[in-house]
Amino acid sequence: MNPSPRATGTALEDAAELFRRAKRMVVLTGAGISTPSGIPDFRSEGTGLWSRDEPMEVASLSTFRTHPERFFKWFRPLAGQIFNAQPNAAHRALAELEQTGSVQTIITQNIDMLHQKAGSKHVIEMHGTLQTLSCTRCYKKYDSADFLKKFIDDETLPLCPDCSGVLKPDVILFGEQLPQSAWFEAQSAARGCDLMVVAGSSLEVLPVAGLPMQAVDRGAHLIVINNSPTYINVRADVVIMDDVATILPDIAKRALYG
Repeated sequence: MNPSPRATGTALEDAAELFRRAKRMVVLTGAGISTPSGIPDFRSEGTGLWSRDEPMEVASLSTFRTHPERFFKWFRPLAGQIFNAQPNAAHRALAELEQTGSVQTIITQNIDMLHQKAGSKHVIEMHGTLQTLSCTRCYKKYDSADFLKKFIDDETLPLCPDCSGVLKPDVILFGEQLPQSAWFEAQSAARGCDLMVVAGSSLEVLPVAGLPMQAVDRGAHLIVINNSPTYINVRADVVIMDDVATILPDIAKRALYG
């Protein structure tokens, strides 16, 4: 199969055929799958989060430790967007593919929980989750819903009810290591799959960006669906540079229902 940059009928059908043939499909998702749900990505010119702020100044572990109010000021609009967001057609398509046994694992770089909201069960969250908060003093863990809703509504800094320590969202900030268990599980999934689908990721953040190469080097087929080029397009069976929220449901429908 030859890579095609556009969503031609041939490219869509080629991708659907790979979906149908796969026994161990793994999907790697990035910010691009959630932008249609109203959550901004990080690198788009003019709209991406890093086009407006310097990440090391607002979203690093060192900033959180020394100036948590600076982090939360930056984080508040994003938290509101995430809490109000709903899964789009791409999230729902992946959940359906998982339910039918086509998708084995979703590896996501997102912290928005939209895969779980859509019904996906086996999701590896490489950059953490907003589902919980942890106290920076006593390390007790809390469900984030009540704390972050109050923070979003009136800017109340989330503090531990037990010791008044600042509660940190359980997301990976700059300067933090990836969760070791998630990384090992993701590597195992990538190395064991027979089809890797990259959906809405520019593959610019290591080490997660290397997972598709691990899959391809072990014989897996590769589909890349993303608005912009990635380093691994030259190794892919099918490349579609288009909106993942439109393309992925189309491929899933063709694969499942012909």
